[in-house]
Amino acid sequence: MQVRHLLQLVLSYKIFKSPRVKLSGFFCYNESMKNVKLTISYDGTKYFGWEHQPNTDMTIQGKLENVVNKMVDAKECVEIIGAGRTDAGVHARAFVCNMFIDTEMNEQEIKVYLNKYLPEDISVDKVSFAADRFHSRYKATGKTYCYTLAFGDEKPVFDRKYVWYIDEKPDLNAMKRAAELLTGEHDFASFCSNPKMKKSTVRLVDKIVIREKDQRIYLTFHGTGFLQHMVRILTGTLVEVGLNKRDPESMQKLLEACDRKLAGVTAPAQGLCLIKVDYS
Repeated sequence: MQVRHLLQLVLSYKIFKSPRVKLSGFFCYNESMKNVKLTISYDGTKYFGWEHQPNTDMTIQGKLENVVNKMVDAKECVEIIGAGRTDAGVHARAFVCNMFIDTEMNEQEIKVYLNKYLPEDISVDKVSFAADRFHSRYKATGKTYCYTLAFGDEKPVFDRKYVWYIDEKPDLNAMKRAAELLTGEHDFASFCSNPKMKKSTVRLVDKIVIREKDQRIYLTFHGTGFLQHMVRILTGTLVEVGLNKRDPESMQKLLEACDRKLAGVTAPAQGLCLIKVDYS
């Protein structure tokens, strides 16, 4: 946790009845400072994920911050806080982030400005002024992801950047049986790509829905939080079940093993899309 985020959480409960102060970009000199909540969509094809990366400005966070800093003519770089970290190549339909900026602009003016100067593959779809205590990451209560598969003898030429194409149709009934065993609160260490994970790998995945439509298979995951590459590893494992490479009943032993090497492949990034972030 960054120090500035921690200070925001601690101090937010102590000084909001007092005159505002300036603290590492989170509190402000005057009443024109606002906590702005953004809901954005993006095509992640050419980006290295949401979060800043060394030696490149090709991240969603970086592109947004560049435009915001020009908009407010900030003396200090405005940091945009994301609801999570999407991987390189992953897309989003409703990613949520927030930022503290000193501005007299209203919501619509901010939205128009950002969309005018952002690249065509990033869109600000909603802007609202949030309470000072709102934090897009720490206040999130759940997320919904959808992974899209394509199958058949015709390659998805025009959708290839948004699906994982497999030659044969997998057994959906077998995949659904396996998904039932994966649903619930479990230790998902076998589905985490970070071998040095120090925090708990227990997560609640309360819904996995698998449906087919027009030679597409959609796997929708909802949970309170997800580990690094977790949805993509879950998807790769379920596809292997569907292709008869592993039994649905093996999911229980896989969860108990807590060993990434025993789970399936990590599905390609392009098929994954963040659909929604929940807040209470």
